[in-house]
Amino acid sequence: MDIAWLRDFEALVAQKNFSRAAEDRNVSQPAFSRRIRALEEEFGVKLINRQTLPLSLTPAGEVFLAQSRVMLRTYDETLERCQIIDAAGENVIRFATSQSLYMTHYKTHIAPLVTEGGLEIDLNSTGWAADQFVSALQQRYCDVILTYWHPAMDALAPLELGNCEYITLTTDRLVPVSKTGADGPLYRLESGSKKPVSLLSYGTVSALRPVVDYALRLDPAGPKILVVNQSALASSVKAMVMEGFGLGWLPHKLCKTELSDGRMQIVGGQGYQQDLQVRLYRDKDNSKPSLNKLWDDMQAHSQDARQVADR
Repeated sequence: MDIAWLRDFEALVAQKNFSRAAEDRNVSQPAFSRRIRALEEEFGVKLINRQTLPLSLTPAGEVFLAQSRVMLRTYDETLERCQIIDAAGENVIRFATSQSLYMTHYKTHIAPLVTEGGLEIDLNSTGWAADQFVSALQQRYCDVILTYWHPAMDALAPLELGNCEYITLTTDRLVPVSKTGADGPLYRLESGSKKPVSLLSYGTVSALRPVVDYALRLDPAGPKILVVNQSALASSVKAMVMEGFGLGWLPHKLCKTELSDGRMQIVGGQGYQQDLQVRLYRDKDNSKPSLNKLWDDMQAHSQDARQVADR
């Protein structure tokens, strides 16, 4: 499929007329029509309802429009990132991490070393699924991933089995929290309640979802749970908690300010809290000099190194 076909499709949706869309795309109308036909043949469905005036989309076309915009945005972002990396040179270290880790542990533990070492970083703070971080590292789309780790995170298992090494940078703790009301937390993790507890959970592709499920399984006699929302990002769960829609599990570092000033409270017993390691992973065969320097610096400042020094 030619990426230009997607731009043709968007132009046709905007103009609702083949002649005007062809003029907008600076091609002849017959050539433009052939490209739209080729796009429909590529996917094996009719995207345009040609029997209406102005032109309209078929149900399949409506779905395709949303996805084509995602594809074009991804294409443009990828092109821009590749051009930036190519212009910057081979010494750029390509990082990938989640938004919550970027806002907390990256800024605290890694950014100072990057500045001190004069290193060039291409930082991709993304909402990828857990397995996408794994494939990005394996396919060398990035040099380093910064991720939470917990034994329940099966999606990260390929990193353990593959040609990767890691540094345990520090630890965090995944805690169930609720917004504070006039009489304490709005939601509680208490057994015996007839009313289900509203849970702001993570989507199935989130790395934190299996940790929440694990914590809940540890107490089979616990309260009934009603999942009222699922989000990919911890920051989204945090925002929903603060709006009072339910309780949710958050990395402690991400909500420490709200816990300290009393706007949030940890609910449930210690058994509902789970330790998270914060790890850096890289491919052992990635011999980029700037990456080796950063790796050595991170090892010297890591939790593992501090533990050895304390013995």
